[in-house]
Amino acid sequence: QVQLVESGGGLVQAGGSLRLSCAASGRTISTDAMGWFRQSPGKEREFVAAIRWSGDRTYYADSNKGRFTISRDNAKNTMYLQMNSLQSEDTAVYYCAGRWSPLIGDPSRPGNYDYWGQGTQVTVSS
Repeated sequence: QVQLVESGGGLVQAGGSLRLSCAASGRTISTDAMGWFRQSPGKEREFVAAIRWSGDRTYYADSNKGRFTISRDNAKNTMYLQMNSLQSEDTAVYYCAGRWSPLIGDPSRPGNYDYWGQGTQVTVSS
């Protein structure tokens, strides 16, 4: 059983940056595809970014391209999300997720992921 713990969320002004981390324990995630999602009150969980097991292929929601960067360090069993030029619309709880497969299929579908973290709050003030 793998556990995911997100960290790095907080309050930031519009235009600022945050780096989220997703640390895994229980077993290695080095062969798993991973992703980030977010959810705001009253809204469905929304795809943010995803990365294949080797890190050689990444995927982004259109709203995040050019501002967010997903990466992973398999030696540390950790995934990251660097978020720049944050906007008020980015305010949400951010979740990391993993899939028991190196590949993802449709990375934007929450149902394609097998395990999830508890989330970390990101609040962007305008």
